[in-house]
Amino acid sequence: MRNTSIRFIDSQNDKTNFFSSIRKEVDEYFRSNKLSKNYNSAMVVKTIVLMALYIFPFLAILLLNPGFLISNLLWVLMGIAMAGIGMCVMHDANHGAYSKNPEVNKWLGYTLNLLGGSIFNWKLQHNVLHHTFTNIAHVDDDIADKAIIKLTPHFQPKWFHRFQFIYAFALYSIMTLYWSTFKDFLQFARYIRDGVNKNSRLNNLMVLLKIIAGKLAYFGILILLPIFIFSVPLSHVVVGFLLMHAVAGVILTVVFQLAHTVEGTAHPLPNDANEIETSWAIHQMNTTVNFAPSNRFLTWYLGGLNYQIEHHLFPNVCHVHYPAISRIVKPICKKYDVPYMETKSFFKALGSHIQALNRFSRLPSLNEAIN
Repeated sequence: MRNTSIRFIDSQNDKTNFFSSIRKEVDEYFRSNKLSKNYNSAMVVKTIVLMALYIFPFLAILLLNPGFLISNLLWVLMGIAMAGIGMCVMHDANHGAYSKNPEVNKWLGYTLNLLGGSIFNWKLQHNVLHHTFTNIAHVDDDIADKAIIKLTPHFQPKWFHRFQFIYAFALYSIMTLYWSTFKDFLQFARYIRDGVNKNSRLNNLMVLLKIIAGKLAYFGILILLPIFIFSVPLSHVVVGFLLMHAVAGVILTVVFQLAHTVEGTAHPLPNDANEIETSWAIHQMNTTVNFAPSNRFLTWYLGGLNYQIEHHLFPNVCHVHYPAISRIVKPICKKYDVPYMETKSFFKALGSHIQALNRFSRLPSLNEAIN
């Protein structure tokens, strides 16, 4: 049974009003500027652009059957768009942040199928486990022990982890491919076993059938349709499909790692009373880092995930508002003496991630030190 009964205890009385102060100021920002917390016209344009960058290259592959090189370039473009859709559209929608209309969020949330993933599993892993228990070993699945990669100091390293700062990126390149093939089924079974999935057997049967149907549709459209209906050469489809996933996998995995698996972030464990001795909001500040906040292109393309602090504090707010919210959060953090961690550039954040991978590979498990 996975331990999801961890409580966050505010042990710093002088910071009790920290999050309520931020929330009050953020609410006032939206009220006084007469803004919705959800999408705006820029978000709609972004959605259209990213969807077009995914769909039109695929149509070109089907209808024009270009040569091997051009075909691969089109698949790469699809991978870039696929990652963008995941970060910008799917992510907001499945947080309920894209629109105040649940139906809009529901249908846009299905863009996760373009990555070959399952909404049901994603919401449990990301919305529940990661956002509630950020960087807490054995609970946050995003830092779970992945056998050949160690993302926390709370797992015992093996000899090969010494090289993980090199081979990790090769592993990242297959993450969405693994997700679209095996991960959802393994995760579905594990969440039932661990008590994360609390559905009835009948409900889970329906969920499983939806996962299977989604996979069949995904592989049918992207692989079988080009080969058997449009006579696209098998080698073009297989190589291109793998390229698309390699590009999307590296982009998505690196972006998410740069917020939590870097130098400076905390990896706390609950005490004997099953408590994290800080409030939930301050826990988020201790475990999350922003990066490249001044890079307009990255802020646009990454769906505001370079503003992970604001995202973790306000996951139900559309990401187009994060830069403005950051200008509210930062001074309040200073007022309450709460860390606001920020890396100025993407490459510095990437270097910090590599350093963290290297450090974790050499640390003995801190669980042993604690015990």
